Parts: sequence; C-alpha cells; structure tokens
Amino acid sequence: MLNDLFAKCSKFTTAREIMSVGLYPYFKRGESAQGPEAIIEGEKKIVICSNNYLGLSIHPKVKEASIDAIKKYGTSCTGSRFLNGTLDIHEKVERKYARFIGKESAVLFTTGHHANLGAISTLVGKSDIVITDKLDHASIIDGCHLALGEMVRFRHNDMGDLERQLIKHRDQGKLIVVDGVFSMEGDITNLPEIVKLAKTYGARVMVDDAHALGVIGENGRGTASHFGLETEVDVVMATASKSLASIGGFIAGREEVIHYVKHLSRSLIFTASLPPACVAAIDASLDILDKEPERIKNLWANTNKMKEGFQSLGFDTGTSNSPIIPILVGENMKAFQMWRMLYDEGVFASPVVSPAVPEGQAIIRTSYTAIHTDEQLDFVLDMFEKVGKNLGIIPGGSRRQKTSLKKKNRWKFGFSKEQMASATKRWIKNLWSFNN
Repeated sequence: MLNDLFAKCSKFTTAREIMSVGLYPYFKRGESAQGPEAIIEGEKKIVICSNNYLGLSIHPKVKEASIDAIKKYGTSCTGSRFLNGTLDIHEKVERKYARFIGKESAVLFTTGHHANLGAISTLVGKSDIVITDKLDHASIIDGCHLALGEMVRFRHNDMGDLERQLIKHRDQGKLIVVDGVFSMEGDITNLPEIVKLAKTYGARVMVDDAHALGVIGENGRGTASHFGLETEVDVVMATASKSLASIGGFIAGREEVIHYVKHLSRSLIFTASLPPACVAAIDASLDILDKEPERIKNLWANTNKMKEGFQSLGFDTGTSNSPIIPILVGENMKAFQMWRMLYDEGVFASPVVSPAVPEGQAIIRTSYTAIHTDEQLDFVLDMFEKVGKNLGIIPGGSRRQKTSLKKKNRWKFGFSKEQMASATKRWIKNLWSFNN
C-alpha cells in the first residue's frame, strides 16, 4: 500500500534482534508480589530496580485497606473526577497529603504522568516560559510540550545556566520545574539556590517529588522539607506509585492554584478517576509514614550500606545521594551484558542506555528499599563484584576467568561479541530515530 501508515512498524526489527541474542531486558514478566524478592519468569530474583522505597506495597495494612475499599465502593468509579468519579476518599487523601507537606490544597490525578501533564500545560500560558533541568523526568518534558508557552532548559543543577535563562526571560511569566530527586542519577536538586534565583527574577517554583516523597525530609515529606523550604515552593507534584504503594499523582499548592488546575486540566477532566482500592492504599500509606518512621531509617541504612559497598569495590556511583544508586558501566552493549549476567545470577536490576543517558555513559540503575535484608544486600554486592570483575568494570579477576566467561556467554546466547555489539548499535540508533 502506498504511503502505508504502518510501514514504520514492519521496519522496526531492532528490538527483536536484541531479543534474539538474549540481551533484551524489558517487559520481564513478574509472577508474584514485588518485595525485596520476586518471581520473575519462573525464577526467584532479588529485586534492586523497584521504587517501592518503604516496602509498603506488601504491607498488611495497605493490602487490607485496598480490599475493604473494593467491598465498599466496588472496583471502579466509571468516570472522571470532573463528573461522576469523585468519592469521599479522593477528597480525604487530598486533604491528608496537603496537610502532610504543609500546603493549602491538593488534587489527585490518575497517574503521576497525568499530574505533570495537567499542571504544567494548564499553568504555563501562551506568553509564559517554563524552565526545566535538562535531566528532568520525561513526564515534565511532555507537560512542557503540551503547554502553550515556550520551554527552555538549563544544564543539570547548574545555577549559573539557570540564572542566564531567567535573565533572558526576565519580562515573562516563568515557572521553574525540577525533580527533587533525579530518577536516574539519584542526586538532589539544588533547591535553596533555585528558590533564591526565583525570588530574584520573579519566577514560580514547581518540584516533582516522585522519588523524594517517603525518602527525604522530615518523616519523608520531600525535598522542600529536606531543605526547610516548605513555604518557598509554589507547587509540589508527587506520585503515589513509589513510596505510597499505589498509583496516582498529587499536585499541591495554594488553594486558588489548585482550584484553577482542577477546572482547566485536560488530563484530569478527560481521564477516568483513580479506582477506590488505589486511593485507599494511598490513604493507608500516608498513615504509615507518620506511624512507622523507622522505615525511613532502615531505607537509609540500606542505602548507605550499598553505596559504601559499591564504592569500596571500585564502582563509580556518580553523584547519587539517595536510594537510587547508578553504577557507571560505559558502553551500551556492556550494560546489556552486565544486566543479563546479573539476572542469571539472581539479581534483577535495570540497564539504562543512550539516548536516556549520554553516549558512553550507560549505567545499571539500582534502587533500594527499607525491607531489603543484610543477607540479600550482601549477595547483591557479591554478584556485582563477580560480574564487574569479569567484564573489566572494576579491577580484579584472572584472564582465565574472563576467557571462560566469554565462551560461556557465546554458548548461551549463540552469538559472538561482535554480533551482539552490531545488533545493540542498530537498536539504539533506531530507537533514537523513532523517538525524535
């Protein structure tokens, strides 16, 4: 068919090529609840790629709350928040979250992605500017693309570059949007300087606390609390799909701002409401944040153990200062190889390759929870040491061990190193062209 819309689909073969060489790491099928361990495609793995920071997705009180909500409200609201999909428990958790982080009001979207899309596209008007960190999450970028105003970006955590953009757009309405904790690098935004610059140049500040809620700040209250700047941040976004063991996204701020977003945000008005069971899980999780502060202490004990352990082995963990600890690997193919070797040893991690990270800076993204045991974490460190040495990422390991491993992998995958490299290179090139 001439000019067939689906022609691009048949041309996309590179993911299948990666599958064929045994290095495809995505859409792995889970067959159990995801705690510190899970059954992945029939095998037990230690999970170090989850965002279940406090381990609440398997907390008995959270599960019980979800079950009780289904008994009372059924499985679905069958409509949007704007029309028939607002229940008393939606309003309850909105008030509870707003109080928790010290804001006047909050609105609950069906996903965190929708929350960023809705808030940014609604608040940034035609003559306005939205200024983002270059490493902000994709949902922030998507929200900027939907906004009628212009998006400009500053170099990651570079306050000089941010000030340059603020000066350039001095006479326009400005919203600075940053991640509190960056989802790949694991570092924390320089919020004190951002707030200072925003005041100087008349900008508003929005912080995405997806990976900060339940992790930093007093009792896990997030980035503004971490820096003692609760009253200085204008808008806070947070997902419920990580520390709050559910799904959904909050936007919180002044009452008049939230009122405006509730009545003009297309991603709220035209999306079905968050189901009752999910809302009840959020409600129970917020209670646990207040009642079980030891979970955050355990999370940070595990985080510090792993960061110190990786660094003592010789791994580069970048600028991370959170439970997200990236392990710098380098080339894309090596990241896929390392992922597969760890997976075969019983460790489930996440490879992150270009263009998600700069070329030559591929990582294995690891993240930790409050409920990992010392035994599990020691095993993870042992496997990283074993695989890291065999791949030459850290010093150690004999030439005989490395040669033996190469032969083993060729036998398992059925392809040589050169064939795997070629397939990986084609895949990354095509992914970039398809996504841009």
